[in-house]
Amino acid sequence: MLSRQALDRLRADIRFTAELGGRNLVLHSTWGLFSPREIDEGTRLLLKHLQVRPADDCLDLGCGYGPIGLAMAVLAPEGRTLMVDKDFVAVRYSNRNAERNAIHNARARLSNGFDRIDPDLRFDLIASNLPAKVGSEMISLYLHDARDRLRSGGRLYLVTINGLRQYLKRNLIEVFGNYDKLKQGARYTVALARPENETATAGCRGRSKEDGSD
Repeated sequence: MLSRQALDRLRADIRFTAELGGRNLVLHSTWGLFSPREIDEGTRLLLKHLQVRPADDCLDLGCGYGPIGLAMAVLAPEGRTLMVDKDFVAVRYSNRNAERNAIHNARARLSNGFDRIDPDLRFDLIASNLPAKVGSEMISLYLHDARDRLRSGGRLYLVTINGLRQYLKRNLIEVFGNYDKLKQGARYTVALARPENETATAGCRGRSKEDGSD
């Protein structure tokens, strides 16, 4: 049985520093959130291959305590970054981490996928570390909604475990008309897709690009 002091230590915020978007940020998290003590391997791989323009409006889908969204907000100071998660604890920590690091162009809100996002909002960049157990139904909703919410020239970046790579490739080609594998590491794969009308205009409908393997 744990002592009261030990329980108090578990209840206290977990604090660590991480470099995100070229800045050293102080992050707080808590038990129950994904990878609470450090930036996980999949997120680190995604951030290495994320290309963000200074004026991009960005969406972090399933933000946790905010590492992807905060990195995008730092890299796109002229744009706005929205972070969403279905967990109210994650949303609270994301907002507090943005405030703590004076990242004023980022905010988080509660949403299960896109269901609480203003339907009129459009984004230049959507990024997500897709949970392995999210389910095929939710992945279908994520991909179709992401396609509909991207502006012309927009990009969807996803990182998944390697076991989902072929499944995600098939679905991105079906929904977006294209799939670029940016990097396949030992455990995770980073993929990029663009709205179908963009690649169709360029004569690339159904294109699959398999670069980036180790």
